[in-house]
Amino acid sequence: MDMDAAAFEELVIDELDQLPDDMVEGLENVVFVVEDRPEDGSLDLLGLYDGLALTDRTQYGMGELPDRIVVYREPHLAQCETEEELRDEVHTTLVHEIAHFYGIDDEQLHEMGWA
Repeated sequence: MDMDAAAFEELVIDELDQLPDDMVEGLENVVFVVEDRPEDGSLDLLGLYDGLALTDRTQYGMGELPDRIVVYREPHLAQCETEEELRDEVHTTLVHEIAHFYGIDDEQLHEMGWA
């Protein structure tokens, strides 16, 4: 599948807007970023939570950088054949990475059907 960076970013924003309010309302000091590929250049990683899980922190202090949730465009496009598949996969990636913010690990996500 082929989609330029701007169109993919719009799709990610659309899918983020579709998430339940109670899932995103608790996101504090988190930014969402779209990048082409992970630093290692692989097409295996769809997303990344870069931060300290809510369950592992006490509170934010003044001036702390935000946590980041990164969605990788090229790995998603490599794994999807249609826009519907792409939307489903981006949705799953967003839920997966947001879950890491809340302290839910991959094992728990697998049990819940999100990994």
